[in-house]
Amino acid sequence: QMQLTESGGGLVQPGGSLRLSCVVSRRTILSTFTGALMAWYRQVPGKERELVATSFSGGKADLVDSVKGRFTISRDNAKRTLYLQMNNLRPEDTAVYYCHSNSFGALSWGQGTQVTVPG
Repeated sequence: QMQLTESGGGLVQPGGSLRLSCVVSRRTILSTFTGALMAWYRQVPGKERELVATSFSGGKADLVDSVKGRFTISRDNAKRTLYLQMNNLRPEDTAVYYCHSNSFGALSWGQGTQVTVPG
């Protein structure tokens, strides 16, 4: 399992931007990070955690329809960091955002970072 630490959340006005970061502990060897599926999820109180964006080990990425054209997922392997660039934020993007990794079935979650976009 990986140790994941998110940062970058905050309060932003509608239309604004934030960049979330998820740093993987340096105890994780680089090949484990580069070979892992990494993803961002989000959750609001009373609702299930939902997938937002996925970064596959081969370099492909996928986003849910509600954030396509506004969010970008990327990773910097040298820094063992996963990013979520969020532009044109909307009140419905308000949630706790979680970083997730799946390395050959070993699942890890970060502690979450709050993103608030007032309506």
